[in-house]
Amino acid sequence: MKKTVFLTGGSGNMGFAGFKELYKRKDMYDIVLLNLDSKDARIKFTPYMSDPAVKCVWGDLTNYEDVLSCVNGADYVLHVGGLVSPTADYYPEKTLFTNITAMENIVKAVKAQPDPDKVKVVYIGTVAQTGDRNYPTHWGRTGDPIQISVYDHYAISKTVAEQLLADSGLKYWVSLRQTGILYPDILKNMDPIMYHVPINGVLEWVTLEDSGRLCAKVCNARVPEGFWRRFYNISSGADYRLTNYEFEQLLLNSIGMRGEDIPKKLFEPNWFILQNFHGQWYTDADELEEILRFRHNVPVKEYFRRLSKSAPAVYKLSGAAPYEILKKTMMRDIAKTPLYGTKAWIDNGIKDRITAYYGSYERYDAIGSWDEFEVIIPDKTEMSYLDHGYDEAKDFHSLKISDMKKAAEFRGGACLSRRLGKDMYTPIKWRCAHGHEFEMSPNLVLKGGHWCPECLPMPWNYDEIAKHNPFFAQVWYSHHSPEENNVYSESIYYGFAR
Repeated sequence: MKKTVFLTGGSGNMGFAGFKELYKRKDMYDIVLLNLDSKDARIKFTPYMSDPAVKCVWGDLTNYEDVLSCVNGADYVLHVGGLVSPTADYYPEKTLFTNITAMENIVKAVKAQPDPDKVKVVYIGTVAQTGDRNYPTHWGRTGDPIQISVYDHYAISKTVAEQLLADSGLKYWVSLRQTGILYPDILKNMDPIMYHVPINGVLEWVTLEDSGRLCAKVCNARVPEGFWRRFYNISSGADYRLTNYEFEQLLLNSIGMRGEDIPKKLFEPNWFILQNFHGQWYTDADELEEILRFRHNVPVKEYFRRLSKSAPAVYKLSGAAPYEILKKTMMRDIAKTPLYGTKAWIDNGIKDRITAYYGSYERYDAIGSWDEFEVIIPDKTEMSYLDHGYDEAKDFHSLKISDMKKAAEFRGGACLSRRLGKDMYTPIKWRCAHGHEFEMSPNLVLKGGHWCPECLPMPWNYDEIAKHNPFFAQVWYSHHSPEENNVYSESIYYGFAR
C-alpha cells in the first residue's frame, strides 16, 4: 500500500532533490508539497502538477491551517523547509518566527490526527547548532554541547525547533542535522558571507544527491524501530572531510583556476574570520549511512570535477583572468561590502563584529600575510571525543537518576527530580548554574547536547556560562580566553543589521 509523504521546502536545494528521489518511487509514495506561491516554484513544479501522485498546496508553513491540510492523512512529515542562509542572515527576526512557528504548527497538526502515533516526523536540523569547532576540538558527535555562534539566528531557530520536536511527546520523530551541501549553484555564491568562515576551519560535507536519497530512504518502511527519537549527523563520508582552505582550493579549481595554493593568489588571509562560524568532522556520521545507505561514494575530487561542468561560463572565464587583478578588484570589493564585509568591519571599527569574529583587533592585526599565516590541515583519521559527563558505556535506557545528577553537575547545575519519568523521552526537572529551572528530557540533554533554554543565545554571554559549565567550557575555551568580553546584546545586532 502506498504511503503519503508531506514534504516541506520542496522548492529548495535539498527539498527538491528529495522530491525527485521520492518521485522516482511514486509507485511507493504519494507526495504532498507545501510551497510558498512564487513564479520560480510554479515553474519548477509545473511538469508534475498533472500527476495524481503529486499534490501541491500553495501556502505558508507559518499558517497552521495550511500545515494541517497537508499533515491530514500523511504517514511521514519530511520537514526540510524554512528560512536558511544567506537570507536568514539578513532577516533574523523573520527567520526566528518562520522556523520556530513551522515546527509548532507541525507538532500541533500531528497531534490533531486521529492516531498521531502513525505519523513519523523527520526534521532536518543543522551543524550550525554546535557552532565553532575548529582545531583542536574539530571532531564532533551528537550529544556535544549546543554552541550557537554569535549572531546566528538561523541556528537558534533550528535549535528551538529541535527542542519542540524532541520533547513533544510524539512517538516517531528523528532529527537529522544537515551539514554543508555541495550543489551546482554553490559556485555562484559571491556574497560577503563567503568570508565568514575561518580558513583553518573544518567541515564534513554532503552532496546534493546524497541529501536527496536520504530524504527518500528515511521514508522506507524497513527503517528499524530503534532509529526513531534520536539525533544524527549527515555527511557523505570521510573523503568529504575538508578544511575550508582545501574547500576553496577545490572550488577554485572547478572553475578553471589551476595550480596549487590558488586561495593565496586570490585572497588575503585576514579577509577570512578566525572564529564564530560552525563546522566539524564527525566521529558518528557513519551511523546514519549504516541504517539508510544513502551515500553515492563518489570521491570528493571527482565530485568537484563534475560540479565544474555546471559552472556558469562567466566563472570559468575568470580562470583565464590574472589572479592579481581579480584579487584587487572583485574579491577585495566583496570583503569591503557594507554591513557584512569583513574588511568593512575593520575599516569602520565595528567593535562587536571584530570581537565576535576575530577575538580582538589585535588578533586580526596579527594575522599578517600568507607568509606569516599558518595553514593547518589536521589529521583526518585520529579522532577525539568530548566528555559528555556520564558513563556512556552503560545502556542509555538503563541510566538512573544518579546518572542524571552527575550529568547535571558536569553542566554546572543540578537535576531536581527525585526519579526519572516513564522513559528517557519524558521531561524531568533541572536547574542551570544561573538558577534557571526548566524541564527537559534526558534524551534531549544527553543525546542532543541541549541545556538551559533561558541561557540560549541572546545576549550570548558565553564566557560567563563557560566559567560554571565544564561541559560547555570544553568547546568555548578551546578558542576563547576567559579575559575576553564576549557579551553581545540583541539591540546592537538589530541596530547594525537593519
